[in-house]
Amino acid sequence: MSDVADRGLRDRTAELAVVRQQAVEDLDKRAAARQHRLGKLTARERLARLLDPGSFTELGMLRRHRVTDFGMAGRRPWTDGVVTGWGTVDGREVFVHAHDFGIFGGSLGEAHAAKIHEVMDLAESAGAPLIGLNDGAGARIQEGAAALAGYGGIFRRNVRASGVIPQISVMLGPCAGGAAYSPALTDFVLMVRGTASMYVTGPDVIKAVTGEDIDVEGLGGADVHARSGQAAFVHDDEDDAFDTLRALLSYLPSNNREFPPPGPADDPVDRSCEALLDLVPASPNRPYDVRRVVEEVVDHGEFLELQALWAANVVIGLARIGGHSVGLVANQPMVLAGVLDIEAARKAARFIRFCDSFNIPLVTLVDVPGFLPGVGQERGGIIRDGAKLLYAYCEATVPRIQVLMRKAYGGAYIVMDSRSIGADLSFAWPGNEVAVMGAEAAANVIHRRRIRDADDPVGTRRALVEEYRQALMHPYHGAELGLVDDVIDPRDTRSALHAGLEMLRSKRALLPERKHGNPPL
Repeated sequence: MSDVADRGLRDRTAELAVVRQQAVEDLDKRAAARQHRLGKLTARERLARLLDPGSFTELGMLRRHRVTDFGMAGRRPWTDGVVTGWGTVDGREVFVHAHDFGIFGGSLGEAHAAKIHEVMDLAESAGAPLIGLNDGAGARIQEGAAALAGYGGIFRRNVRASGVIPQISVMLGPCAGGAAYSPALTDFVLMVRGTASMYVTGPDVIKAVTGEDIDVEGLGGADVHARSGQAAFVHDDEDDAFDTLRALLSYLPSNNREFPPPGPADDPVDRSCEALLDLVPASPNRPYDVRRVVEEVVDHGEFLELQALWAANVVIGLARIGGHSVGLVANQPMVLAGVLDIEAARKAARFIRFCDSFNIPLVTLVDVPGFLPGVGQERGGIIRDGAKLLYAYCEATVPRIQVLMRKAYGGAYIVMDSRSIGADLSFAWPGNEVAVMGAEAAANVIHRRRIRDADDPVGTRRALVEEYRQALMHPYHGAELGLVDDVIDPRDTRSALHAGLEMLRSKRALLPERKHGNPPL
């Protein structure tokens, strides 16, 4: 009797091995060849490229749909078009779901959605990042409302996990209609040129409704979303996207209860930044690339810039100082003289809130002439969007250090993490100017009549401009008022930042009890 039972179990185990092999190899070979011709990998090839070798544990491999209409009864492949599970990246646990374009075009049905729901719930419970590899045809038409409900469950989980675990979407193919909203709800979106696209309404519908003629790439391709701000990174191929994704994860904690993992600390923290004396011109009107300043002060000059092609008048990104992750926000004098406008304020605000959610200290490099003036800005809501930036800084409880490099005028000075809105430390360089406005504009306002009535208006105006500059537009004025903690040698910026961040590493903040705040729209 025992032998019969053993033989039965052996037979069934052998059958299981066959089924599992079929599930792994069930991808239509023609579909795989098509992916490769398009420069795309299959779902399992992508997971092998992203995850540490041998680390992937699959969930729901034997899941299949239950639909019998529209000829679906005879088409019930294993996995139902999505591969889900967990593995490691550089030894750290992550959860993943990857659309399998070779099965129903990667479209989402009830079973497909349930697998994604499960892996999202597990990621939140385990406190590990969630990564979506997106390459699907949207809702599965044959399943109707069940497919739409599946997307609703994904959106709800995206929101619940927001600020709890990092959520990253890698766009490797089409993403249309309601499917585009899940990536939009995640923290970062990476897109591959030529293959990835995102849009709510497709080219055919747009042409029928509005008469506009546009292709998929022009409507929602990677370069479009690089400039709209939807994509944090844009890549020429999938390998580059996965390399950037791994680098991004190295700066992030696994969840909001942890700190980012330390990296190598082999760049001396007291290294003198001699080049800064020449990088930043003394004249407040001459442009320079603030990214070179960032590279001087961070470890090994390694700076992972985000959303580089959107609102380029402000620079945001991740780096390390003394081996520890920091988020950097900097005005960019090379673009619009570094002014703050609607899009720059929105870009910086969301990044600040992300860093605050995941215990990443903030360093703000300030060289700002003010907010961008203009009817379009006012009508477009610069007050509201400037308030978003203000709200984000005021709300942030992570360590915050401001560096006043050259100029900081008006309300833009306040919102760029000044001491008055809660920065823990503020350092100024010797050439810095902080004022309500530039010296020339200030003299024109204060002494308008005196200049007008003078025998030598030009000379009088010049003298009064210099008088204003000498009285108020120097870093020692802010230091006298306690708005600047120290005026430092620019070459000591790296060591000053490191010392401040080390001191603030144990910072604790007590917040009033509330459900949540209500930031500007």
